[in-house]
Amino acid sequence: MKKAAMFVRKLVAVLTVLLVSGAIFADDSDPKQSHRFVVLAPHIVESMYAIGAGHQIVGTTDYADYPVEAQQIPRIGNYARIQIERVIELQPDVIIAWKTGNPPDDLARLQQLGFEVVYSHPQQLEDVASELKMLGQLTGRSQTAEQLATDYLNELNTLKRTYANAAPVSVFYELWSRPLRTVAGNAWPQQQVALCGGVNPFLDAAEDYPQIGLESVLEQQPQVIIQPTQHGEPAVDGIAWQDYDYLPAVANGFIFHPNSDKVHRMTTRMLDELTLLCTHLQTARDFYAQQDK
Repeated sequence: MKKAAMFVRKLVAVLTVLLVSGAIFADDSDPKQSHRFVVLAPHIVESMYAIGAGHQIVGTTDYADYPVEAQQIPRIGNYARIQIERVIELQPDVIIAWKTGNPPDDLARLQQLGFEVVYSHPQQLEDVASELKMLGQLTGRSQTAEQLATDYLNELNTLKRTYANAAPVSVFYELWSRPLRTVAGNAWPQQQVALCGGVNPFLDAAEDYPQIGLESVLEQQPQVIIQPTQHGEPAVDGIAWQDYDYLPAVANGFIFHPNSDKVHRMTTRMLDELTLLCTHLQTARDFYAQQDK
């Protein structure tokens, strides 16, 4: 018994030395899980929380409001300007920036100061999965991130297959009302409309978010109008489409108000509104097909 007890004490001593020296780690003790991050866009903050790394964020920008816990993160700027001094005070291990949504001169300054800057740059709907994996590697949560990415792609691909051969329905997307802007080209909402079988009459505009005249929309006689709002409620400052009851979309009640935070942010929550959008377009598609008989 004494020999056994002595052996156990020696074994515990060896394991303690190994743990203290960093020679071995438990599965959940990746050192990256204690890193501090400044995160410079709402969609990145949301994805960080999704993989369980939200508490590692020490600073973020305006409008990073989901989940509710994110509202307590200190604000260090917005899309137009970053408070360099505040970032220096926070001393993050990594800054995660939005390639097309943060001021490049501020980011260059932060890199000159020695901070590591990693970029989020989602362009296609599938890129949400790649972003999750990237964040998982940065925060030591690859396993969780990989599973979320797989689930996201599976659901996205199911929607693609379901509506791959859907009959076209004409859709106008009101991105902004004053001035009136819509989506085109490779814009994030345009990809969602196209996936659901919607046909955008302004698809070939010169830019992804073109400014257009109301008369141009009226001429196109859209069958569906999409007017995103912050919480899916009627837009206070949006176009009063009810005044144009000769439009098919208005006459037949096909004006939809998706949650703009979900459809415009590159996160897994986008799938909630994308599924609803496809369902709405299918309802309109079935109605117009019946009318044509």
